[in-house]
Amino acid sequence: MIGIIGKKLGMTQLFNDAGQQVPCTVIEAEPNTVLAVTDTSTLKALQLGTGAQRTRRENKKGEKTPKGNRAHAAQLGHAKKAGLDAAPRTIRSVRLDEPGNAKVEIPAHNVGDKIDVTIFAPGETVKVTGTTKGRGFQGVVKRWGFGGGPNTHGNTKHRRPGSIGPGTDPSRVIKGKKMPGHYGAERHTQIGLRVEKVDAERNLVYVRGAVPGPTNGIVVVRKQG
Repeated sequence: MIGIIGKKLGMTQLFNDAGQQVPCTVIEAEPNTVLAVTDTSTLKALQLGTGAQRTRRENKKGEKTPKGNRAHAAQLGHAKKAGLDAAPRTIRSVRLDEPGNAKVEIPAHNVGDKIDVTIFAPGETVKVTGTTKGRGFQGVVKRWGFGGGPNTHGNTKHRRPGSIGPGTDPSRVIKGKKMPGHYGAERHTQIGLRVEKVDAERNLVYVRGAVPGPTNGIVVVRKQG
């Protein structure tokens, strides 16, 4: 289904008509530009872009600016086809014909069209995809929620995983065993979130509950069939 690229600003609270407190995540989604349209028998998708990259320019001495990341010619040419002067900073692809939504009518879009927060309405269900916070190398208690060992006097195995595999058969550690390792910094999609409020003037969407990622993290908000 149709979606939009946004930035997670943080959490707040709203009060509904019944006076109930509703925890919400505020997502700022400036109008996205359609950079490319894929319409085949097997895939229907839109490539969306938002923000702007710096462009390589010449200084007073006639030399190209050497420092910092700059958009190259291919990116500028791709953006120019959509009527943009600068290459987008963030590009994401949103699939329109997701499995399970075959009966939903797919809207027609062209390169250069703008998509803003008005595609959402309060009460709709959405799913938000982002990158979770990176927490580095962590043990099993923090990474997987293990209970750990007893905290009694004399015990030295408070946060260790314990036995990780049988000895005689199969005499090895089974693949996929929950072990210490890198935790976080993974793509995650939170589903079943309700849109509580849409502020078109400020390009804000208020979504009930928490979404993955840190403050100012890039997220993609998509309608859920």
